[in-house]
Amino acid sequence: MLMLASALALSVAILPGMTSAAEKNYELVEPDVLSVAITGDMPGLVARDGKLTGYDGDILQIAAEKLGLTIKPVPMEWSGAIAAVQTGRVDVIGGNVAWTKQRAETLSMSDPTGYFQNGITSKKDAGWHTLKDLENRKVGSMTGFSFLPELRKVAGLELSLYDSTDAALRDLLAGRIEALVGDPPVIDYAISKNPDWGLVNLAFTDNNPDFPLLTGLGRQYVFGLSKENTGLAADLSNQIRALWTSCEVRAIGQRYGNVSDANYTPSAENFRAGVDRPTDWLPPTCTK
Repeated sequence: MLMLASALALSVAILPGMTSAAEKNYELVEPDVLSVAITGDMPGLVARDGKLTGYDGDILQIAAEKLGLTIKPVPMEWSGAIAAVQTGRVDVIGGNVAWTKQRAETLSMSDPTGYFQNGITSKKDAGWHTLKDLENRKVGSMTGFSFLPELRKVAGLELSLYDSTDAALRDLLAGRIEALVGDPPVIDYAISKNPDWGLVNLAFTDNNPDFPLLTGLGRQYVFGLSKENTGLAADLSNQIRALWTSCEVRAIGQRYGNVSDANYTPSAENFRAGVDRPTDWLPPTCTK
């Protein structure tokens, strides 16, 4: 009986599609556990009752389950999250993490979970949406954002940096800053929940080639992993592609207010091809 039980257990363990993370050569902090940096902004990626939620959160939860990985949320500030991945303290960072060429040089980055364009958050009666609107103004943004060097080039702009979107929005409402350039989905979500704030978040209309990270169209949100975890990054990308193919990304986005076509439309410039993707690579789209 013991031999039979052992044989049955072994047969279950080696069923097709049930290979362990160790067999797939994933480099994880803990075996078969995906440690995820949680920076705490909805609708990107947060943890509730041991599971991930938010747009990126739902996607990563689905992908992890498909790959046989258990999620372990690790709360931290955004300013230290990328370094935590690079040094192996966590396995992955997500939740509105923008792809940049510089980040691709130090991280393994997944296929995009969605697309975005930055904008300006201001009072409705201001309605700012151009770089010129920011000149000679007190503007807030987030520590560690990729576009900060470009933002600092705006004439006369006085920049204040924050560790959380909540803190930046509080200062905007209190009048300590005049505008905010932050995560579009996070800000849109907060404004939708608080219409009495009288704020509006408008995308940049410049699309200025001298400010590509700040004003560019169709930029990509991705998951970031260490350079030692290329296998896991590739498998996550395959799971993300499947959600694009089925258009489940739109159903997930609907739950969190990501309803604009801009969230699902890549840039006309295929900027990752030949950088961290093959030259014939194309960003995923939902065609249904």
